[in-house]
Amino acid sequence: MLSHLSAAIPPLYILWIAMAQVAGQEDREKTTALKDLLSRIDLDELMKKDEPPFTFPKTLEEFEYAFNEYGQLRHIKTGKPFVFNAREDLHRWNQKRYEALGEIITQYVYELLEKKCNMTKAILPVDATEDEPTSFIYLSPDALSNPSKLLVLIQGSGVVRAGQWARRLIINQDLDSGTQIPFINRAMEEGYGVMVLNPNENYLEVEKPAKFSPLPSPTEPSDEPAEKRERKDDKEGKKKREFYEKYRNPQKEAETERIPIRENGSSEEHVQYVWDHFVSKAAAKNVFIVAHSYGGLSFVELMNQREMQVKNRVCAVALTDSAHNIWLQETSKSTQDWMQQHCCNWVSSPEPLDTPLDPMLPDCPRVSAGTERHELTSWMSFTSIFRFFSEVLEAKEDEEAEETCNTVTTRSSSLKNKHQDL
Repeated sequence: MLSHLSAAIPPLYILWIAMAQVAGQEDREKTTALKDLLSRIDLDELMKKDEPPFTFPKTLEEFEYAFNEYGQLRHIKTGKPFVFNAREDLHRWNQKRYEALGEIITQYVYELLEKKCNMTKAILPVDATEDEPTSFIYLSPDALSNPSKLLVLIQGSGVVRAGQWARRLIINQDLDSGTQIPFINRAMEEGYGVMVLNPNENYLEVEKPAKFSPLPSPTEPSDEPAEKRERKDDKEGKKKREFYEKYRNPQKEAETERIPIRENGSSEEHVQYVWDHFVSKAAAKNVFIVAHSYGGLSFVELMNQREMQVKNRVCAVALTDSAHNIWLQETSKSTQDWMQQHCCNWVSSPEPLDTPLDPMLPDCPRVSAGTERHELTSWMSFTSIFRFFSEVLEAKEDEEAEETCNTVTTRSSSLKNKHQDL
């Protein structure tokens, strides 16, 4: 009996090993196909598979939103603020929708600058040809001719364009806090000419032409018969398709390329270009600058490149949470000394508005903007900035009057002495 069992065991054992090998082979093939799948599709791509089309309204009315009498964006039907998560679990689609609304907001602010503030566009470069990309800035009617005062507004980096401090504030709070319009109106009331810069309009984005996939390169010849190789390829291809067909291809965004705007390819280039072609040619005796975030860095870079011109023309500079760094930008000692006397930086802080803060670098005084939110620093400092400008200008005029008086007295004394000699 035992001899019969021992004789039957080897065939059963061999059969079990064979079945295990076959199962193992299938598992390995599935694992290989799964790894191949995961290498081609990441988690972000899987989340995109059920996205609606990226087709969004082109106007505020089509979005069913409007600005109320307080400058707040509200839904036309419900009266509620803008809702970012219009569709749950579709973050990319919600973000694209938000960006589409942001583009409409940009055009809306341009309209306000032109219709409400009576400003006009000046095209950059000033000698642009018809077929090259261009940018623009906004000028008040007397920006170049005002003999007394000129205000230059420079925003930070990002998606914001001319006339904006922060898109988020425009959409979620109101126009006053998010746009530069209150600064423009106040400046015009106080007799300033105004220039609104556009440091983030640096390139023209165009769609890339479709690429044609090259023909596959010939593979090394195989010893397998062609018919067997084809059957093997078909089998592998079928297994892969069975895994891939579970997932729809996500929406493909059009590939684009950026064509830089001549001499305005960065915020720093733009600020220097506007200085050379507009600010330096303006009639104003006293130039004032408000620069937010990266705009402060661009201003300091302007000083590095045009130090004596800036010192001779600029009366005062209000920075709001400026991103400049005098060490990384290798700013000269003379520039640092000038900034100590002519600049003030309102920074995000929990301290009350205008509270003096310890200087982090030996460049300019730092005071609290009365808010811990970076994007709100310009709006929260609004009143303090214009007070700062008025005090600096008054001190300058008093100094000039005193110098004039001393000059007249000196001349009078000189004439009197000459008369006595005669």
